[in-house]
Amino acid sequence: MGDDTDSIIPLPGPDGQRQRPPGTPTPWEKADRAQAARDGATGPEPPAPPQCPHCGLAGDRLRTYTGQHVLLEPGLRMPAHLVPGGHRWHVDGNGVAWNGGLDEPRPGETCRIPHRLACPGLTSDEIEPWRWLAAVRDRNGASARRKADAEGFREPLIDTG
Repeated sequence: MGDDTDSIIPLPGPDGQRQRPPGTPTPWEKADRAQAARDGATGPEPPAPPQCPHCGLAGDRLRTYTGQHVLLEPGLRMPAHLVPGGHRWHVDGNGVAWNGGLDEPRPGETCRIPHRLACPGLTSDEIEPWRWLAAVRDRNGASARRKADAEGFREPLIDTG
């Protein structure tokens, strides 16, 4: 009974003994990986050491609810209102990390930050901590150009960015 094959319970029907080939993604795995990438859960997966591939510094590698790992800045808790939305990480009682998203933090709330925000091996353009702000600026720039075209301005708009 100590054999692993004894724990497989066959299902009725012709596919009762069929199992997925090794490496086949589970139904939610692609969605989970996409969510992990959006959240920034791009830490090195075990058995690799919890080190940043850009600077070599060690971080706190925590598992997320999507099954991926995030590399957090070790020992650092920040007031959540100072951290850009989408980069606020929290850890539940089981040690599982989750991203607070773009929601406004509660007064006095603290959070962890991903090592990526503090990594000396990346430029601020590579980090993109304010992606949402860049999108708003692009949208406003397009609106200003449309307005200028519609009103027939003869002088160019000032460079805002």
